[in-house]
Amino acid sequence: MVNEVKRQSNYADWEQEVSPGIKADSLWKMQAYRFALFLDDLCWHDTAKLLKVPRMLGIADQLARATGSIGANLAEGYSRGTGRDRARFYEYSLGSARESRHWYYKARHVLGEAVYQHREQILAKIIRLLLTMIPDQRQRVLREVEITYEAELDLERIPYA
Repeated sequence: MVNEVKRQSNYADWEQEVSPGIKADSLWKMQAYRFALFLDDLCWHDTAKLLKVPRMLGIADQLARATGSIGANLAEGYSRGTGRDRARFYEYSLGSARESRHWYYKARHVLGEAVYQHREQILAKIIRLLLTMIPDQRQRVLREVEITYEAELDLERIPYA
């Protein structure tokens, strides 16, 4: 069991096990997304442990939803056409990352301090990346190449309704 936990918490080993289909998507290039996906896999095992303690059921549910939301919003935002739209979804991810940190803090009594510290470090990386990505996306605008149109118009012959 200890080796299983170590293997699962090692990013390099985890990355080797990610399906080629996910790695082939251009979204995989986004470091924040990779960390979010890794954290969500770790959370799967963390919530299994939390579910064994009856009073942790609500925290386990909230934690699973919050960590899942980080990567899901990054994926949805990545597919948006404008920087402003992407930034909005990245902000949702930021909120979910901070919420996840909150729930992990609450769960530390069951998960243990070492697990909490590990998860908090991953979340800190995600939060730092998002705090850089969001302003960058807000400034990015997709624009058409400017084209000069010339047309001769006889304004007196244009019908107005």
